[in-house]
Parts: sequence; C-alpha cells; structure tokens
Amino acid sequence: MAIIVDKIQKKKDIALSCKALVVANGINTLTISQIAKAAGVGKGTIYEYFKNKEEIVFEIANIMMSEHSQKLSHELSEQKSTKEMVKKFSEFFYSEADKELREIYKEFVSLSLMQQNPEMMAFQTQCFNNYYGWFREILQAGVESGELKQEAMFLARGIFVMGEGMFIAKNVTHAIENLKKELDTFIDNIFELLEVKK
Repeated sequence: MAIIVDKIQKKKDIALSCKALVVANGINTLTISQIAKAAGVGKGTIYEYFKNKEEIVFEIANIMMSEHSQKLSHELSEQKSTKEMVKKFSEFFYSEADKELREIYKEFVSLSLMQQNPEMMAFQTQCFNNYYGWFREILQAGVESGELKQEAMFLARGIFVMGEGMFIAKNVTHAIENLKKELDTFIDNIFELLEVKK
C-alpha cells in the first residue's frame, strides 16, 4: 500500500528543517545538499517542492510571519494605550523574541531587492498591506476613543514605515547604535504631537 504524503506539510517541514541554517549562515553560502541533509531527504526531493533555495526562504518567511501575526495580535490586546500598541508593533525590529524572524526577513528583503520575483513582490505587498491596515486600525481606534487627534491618520504611513527605515539604517550603517531607544524616542515625540491633551 502506497504511503500518502501531505505535500503542503512536507513542504513546510523541509523549509523549517533548514531555518537554523539560513538564520546562522544566510542564503548565499547555503547549498541544496545542506538543505537536503537538514531535512533528512535526497536532493531530488528538495527539487520536487522548491525550484531553488530562494523559494525555501520565501516559504520560511511565510510560515514565520503567520506565527508572528498570531503572537502580535495577542500581545496588542494586552496593551492599555495606542502609544503602547505602536511601541509593541515596533518591537519586531529589536526584540530578542523576534531575532530569528528578523534574520529570515533580512534574507527575504535582500532576495527581493536583488531579483524582481513577482511571487516575492506579491508576498511583500500582501504583508505590507496587512500590517499597515492593522496599524491604521490601531490609530483609528485611538482617534475614535479621543486619545489621538485626527491628524494621526495623515501620518499613519510615515509612522508605520519609520521602524523599518531605522531597522535598515541600523543594519547597513553605523548611524544607529540603540534601535529600541531611537524608536521609543521617535514614538514618544510623535505622540506628544498627536495625543489629545486632557
């Protein structure tokens, strides 16, 4: 009797089995042989599920972003103010808990910048739109509760992308030493302008 393989789960298992390799070494030095060894399968099996190693990073990013969204949703529900929620949103860029995802994210962004892959671009766009929509909802709730001025909505996109901009600057320059401090200072100052004074 033939063994029935759940191909979706098998693809996830292969990708996740080499997550530590990607986090530790990056995609450039990683070989299909190393991936196959980590997954406990032959090289031919890897090619049944992925065209190349870049697709494996894409799959890892997809899985980890989904898990991160669930965790973040729970953490946001525990915050008491809009400012605390915005700070919680920005923790992705420096928290120890999200270190592995950041490493995968850096690999994914690097791949996206180096090669215009329509599937990766679509994934990045979907992630951006989902997180940005979520972020706007947080600010809108702050406006509706009387916590923030309406002008907060005009600055939503700028506030949202500032975390990523500082994250990239920290990783490619010596201009930012303490990313948490920089982001917290930025958010505190923006909220000083946007909060409704009681």
